[in-house]
Amino acid sequence: MRLFLALPLLFALLLPQQAMAQVAVADSGDTAWMILCGMLVLMAAMPGLMLRHAGLVRARNSLSVIVQGLVAAAGISLLWGIIGYSLAYAPGSSWLGGGANILLANLGPLRDGLTVPESAFALFQMALAILAACLLPGAVAERVKIGWMTVFALLWLLLVYTPVVHWVWGGGWLAHLGVMDFAGALVVHLCAGFSALALVLIVGKRRAVSSGHASVLGIAGGALLWVGWAGIVGGWAFGATDEAATAILNAHFAACAGACGWMLVERIDGGRLTATSPVSGALAGLVAISASAAVVGPGGAMAIGLIAAILCRVGKALLGTRIDDPADVFLIHGIGGLTGMLLLIPFALTPLGGAGFAAGISLGGALVAQLIGIAAVAFWAMAGSAIIALILSVVVPPRIGAREEAEGLDLMQHGQQGWDFR
Repeated sequence: MRLFLALPLLFALLLPQQAMAQVAVADSGDTAWMILCGMLVLMAAMPGLMLRHAGLVRARNSLSVIVQGLVAAAGISLLWGIIGYSLAYAPGSSWLGGGANILLANLGPLRDGLTVPESAFALFQMALAILAACLLPGAVAERVKIGWMTVFALLWLLLVYTPVVHWVWGGGWLAHLGVMDFAGALVVHLCAGFSALALVLIVGKRRAVSSGHASVLGIAGGALLWVGWAGIVGGWAFGATDEAATAILNAHFAACAGACGWMLVERIDGGRLTATSPVSGALAGLVAISASAAVVGPGGAMAIGLIAAILCRVGKALLGTRIDDPADVFLIHGIGGLTGMLLLIPFALTPLGGAGFAAGISLGGALVAQLIGIAAVAFWAMAGSAIIALILSVVVPPRIGAREEAEGLDLMQHGQQGWDFR
């Protein structure tokens, strides 16, 4: 009797079964990792950079430089969500993305080729955009109006930064050329650094150049950047993987070597060390290793950090007061990013402990691609920033007055509970 009842079930099992469609879902561990990395980058971009910049200016300007960073971060976040992400990563031409993701519409359950949702990817990319834009106020601190700087940062995001992101990371023409930039030495740091150079040259020097009032704030902000860099390089692994751990280890090694290199040159140059020199060197090493954190060995990472910090500190000694950049944005991020892009080539080779190049890429071809990428981004950053600054200056003068600059941007209004940030 039981055998008779089981015959229909057996017959059904023997029939051809329709294949079940496999729906790809995001990996919860990789998604959590991407969200964490995004928050680490936000920590580096907001409290990290703002504290660093506040400590490198006079006390009477410290609050204003923090406010400039906060306002820029808010505006950049909104603009990135409205159109920036779409122009950077939506399907388009080799020069710029399309409009498919305006207001973050049509985000996929998975980012193409990854195990994380596209929303997590967009969050991480927004944090990087904030980091890049918030570098700029530090270069022209103590002499630029807050409103002017905010409008400049927004226009810079759309006209300078977003196209560069698309060229390299969004499948644009530099990506097809073979330009390699793992975590932003070119896209974020060289782009922002050379933009800062153009901005400083147009705005001009401070009327009275002085050293920062609170080294402890500069050190604390730099330390937050150092820790937050784990999110920058670890996030580009797109998961909690061996590649992420390797990138974070290499970034830390480069930072430590960079701190030693900067202090060494500073001791030789001036005979004594400044309190902020270890942090400056560490940041130079972190910027440089961002190009290759996952493709070089530990020894290569140490060498890259050391060489980059030495070159940046020598550049500071040579330039002297010719460029009035309180936060050394051009030196650390511009020169550091350029150095890291070039040093990727030798230290990625397997004899030097690297992972080697992808199939079909030769040493000469990789070098040519890197040089073209550096030249294109540096030119675009400087030319675009100069055009934006000059046109904007016709509408609104960027500089505060001589009296305001002498008194400082943090002017307290008596009888009111608040600050008048000029």
